[in-house]
Amino acid sequence: MVSLVGAGPGDAGLITVKGLRALKAANVVLYDRLVGCELLEEANPSAVLIDVGKKPGDPKQPSQDHINGLLVHFGKTASRVVRLKGGDPFVFGRGGEEALALKEAGIDFEIIPGVSSAIAGPASAHIPVTHRGVSNAFAVFTAHEAKGLDDGIPWTAAARIPTAIFLMGIERLSYIVSKLLEHGRPPETPVAIVSNASLPNQTLIVGTLDTILKQAAQAAPPSVIVVGNVVTIGAELNLPG
Repeated sequence: MVSLVGAGPGDAGLITVKGLRALKAANVVLYDRLVGCELLEEANPSAVLIDVGKKPGDPKQPSQDHINGLLVHFGKTASRVVRLKGGDPFVFGRGGEEALALKEAGIDFEIIPGVSSAIAGPASAHIPVTHRGVSNAFAVFTAHEAKGLDDGIPWTAAARIPTAIFLMGIERLSYIVSKLLEHGRPPETPVAIVSNASLPNQTLIVGTLDTILKQAAQAAPPSVIVVGNVVTIGAELNLPG
């Protein structure tokens, strides 16, 4: 049995109870780069831990096909396998591809959902993704491949939705801002960047579409970008008193 487990946004305490049970029972654990040491310490002491994390720009990082092959291999040779993935496996985590590889190989698998950084990231900074009278809808986009005309992002929708959330986008921030402005998002729209969400070194940068590029010079991945008036609710909640 292979369990695709969401590890949550970073804080080891945010894995689900079911996910933690699976981790403790596994004899093989394949984990992502952003899974913290504190959570890995919860694994069975006799388990084999395999780092399959992908680091941007690293030519030695494992390919997705290689990871799929490892899952199939250990799915056939080990009794309990956990694929530990940051956030939720099915939210820009390529969990669907891994599940399909297991299914095609005839290997039993289960999906154990995780707390997605798309929601937990803003929440860790006291920013709700919806708020009555402010935002009745939100959308989550990956900016990982947002480089040009064929980036696949519906920018008109992103500019109109009350709350737009971008994952893996800090290195594309200038592009994101320009596309939102190009498609009609007002320059005074509030923007927040939450880095290392839920961890002790979490940081928060708040600005607007017309100021955030200057403010975000020190922002680093992993970051969640929140665009919309809900950011002002977070600012109010973060006031002292």
